[in-house]
Amino acid sequence: MLGKIISVDENVVEVALNSEAAVGKNLLNYHVIFEEGNLKVVGEVKDVSVDKMKAVLLGELSNNNFLSGVVRRPSFNCPCRIINRAELDIILGNVTSPDEKKLYMGKMPLYENYPINININDFFAHHFAIFGNTGSGKSYSVTRILQNIFYNPQAVPKNARILVFDVYGEYNQAFTKLKAASPDLNFKNYTTNLTFPDTEILKIPIWLLGVDDIALLLGADNHIQLPIIEKALRLVSVFAQDEEKVILYKNDIIARALLDILYSGNPAGQIRDHLIAVLTTFNTKDLNLETKLIQPGYTRTLRQCLIIDKDGKLHEIQLVAEFLSTFIKEGLYLDMPDGTFPYTLDHLKEAFDFALISEGVLNSDKVYDYANILKVRLHSLISSNNRKYFEYDEFITKEQYITKILTSLDGGNAQIVNFNINYVDDRFAKTITKIYAKMFYDYVADLDERASFPIHLILEEAHRYVQNDNDQFLLGYNIFDRITKEGRKYGILLGLISQRPSELSETSLSQCTNFLIFKMVHPQDTIYIKNMVPNITNEIVEKLKTLQPGTCVAFGTAFKIPTIIHFDFPDPTPESHNANISKEWY
Repeated sequence: MLGKIISVDENVVEVALNSEAAVGKNLLNYHVIFEEGNLKVVGEVKDVSVDKMKAVLLGELSNNNFLSGVVRRPSFNCPCRIINRAELDIILGNVTSPDEKKLYMGKMPLYENYPINININDFFAHHFAIFGNTGSGKSYSVTRILQNIFYNPQAVPKNARILVFDVYGEYNQAFTKLKAASPDLNFKNYTTNLTFPDTEILKIPIWLLGVDDIALLLGADNHIQLPIIEKALRLVSVFAQDEEKVILYKNDIIARALLDILYSGNPAGQIRDHLIAVLTTFNTKDLNLETKLIQPGYTRTLRQCLIIDKDGKLHEIQLVAEFLSTFIKEGLYLDMPDGTFPYTLDHLKEAFDFALISEGVLNSDKVYDYANILKVRLHSLISSNNRKYFEYDEFITKEQYITKILTSLDGGNAQIVNFNINYVDDRFAKTITKIYAKMFYDYVADLDERASFPIHLILEEAHRYVQNDNDQFLLGYNIFDRITKEGRKYGILLGLISQRPSELSETSLSQCTNFLIFKMVHPQDTIYIKNMVPNITNEIVEKLKTLQPGTCVAFGTAFKIPTIIHFDFPDPTPESHNANISKEWY
């Protein structure tokens, strides 16, 4: 026995150590049992002096089960002792049923490298977060966890689907031994390096994107812009086809825009200039500046009908209006593209130009300014190397595209798919990540059997992407917040890895239920974690400041008590080592 209880204050028990315990091992962070009859209360030693110790009460052991939280506190006559191995097995989760799938995480240094095994469901059926300063071992530990999952010959998860968004290209080599572990396992890598010949380039068929995706891609920031994007997507279904099939739609749109200009009430010179500008840019074989208007006794072109007379008026305004009215077709309706036909960014640009005049932006300076921003950004995208990420060589449906992503080159399942987004800027990388997240969310949410196709999205440097963005204002949701709030029931789960948790979306972080926290010393981040993460105590926060690399404090639904875990070295390692200054300098 360690000694006698001398005080009980809320969940802290103070014990006067006997002489043998006082000169024995350092008890700090060890777990102790206060046992009295059928009552076994578990505590963790948080403070030790020469003759005293304080233990924080964590829960109770009853009928070989551990119950978190304390209802009954030990009495002053209750003896105190160090936890034994059998009790440790119950608390740390090593007592499991035969059909329960376990995952080896690492070792607990405190108890002579006691192995920590957790229930797969308790961890991977929930959103999780991994935090730590740079160099604290996050990437190595993530790699080791995934390797532990797939290197287990007794249980091969051949239907796992883990998508890693890799901002530094760290994981290219980390899972190359997957195939050697089992012939059913495959690792697949996509890259944003357009000049790298040995890896498949990340490409997204533009026709699989909806209004929200295009809004993100073009950096929309006002609700006025959404109807224009929607109209462009409706129009692209006709602009991707031969003009003979769509000329009715084009003529209708141009004619309506020209009639709006004619009846705008502006001075005649401004109306003429505006009409000529529109017809110079937007025209068809039937409706252009050289189209002939035939009248009894004479024939004139549309351009000639726009001449201003000596009184400063458009003399033929009525004739032009009647002519344009012949192109108006009531009842023309365009459906939103549903991914059943291909189109290109150039088709989208043409449709976008038509959408601008169709929505009457030429008559509103405010709308024109917002629309023109989108037009400029679309032109910039088409003119940049980023357009190559949307140039898909063959038509493919959304279901086929997702299946292809999750299929290895030899036709089997690809259990780990790595998206190396190291070669694009942060804004574009964020957009790509959001587009993929929404695509996979929509896919699993539409399945007839809910949660029958689980997908895990692991985001490295998540603070770059999972932020309190303008999405909530513009679209009514942020895709990462939606996934953390609703994705679990559909089987799409997020893993957030970050060195700056204070920059993450509060909504997303609040929905995570498992945490692995490595060394953190920044006051803003430690305070943020304490305020945002449930069940975290001051004692845990203090531990975070002194952890060794590769060691974390783990807590959440997969851990019955906060647990210090040291991870084994991964094999192979990710490419996240420090620069070798002595080698490079000298």
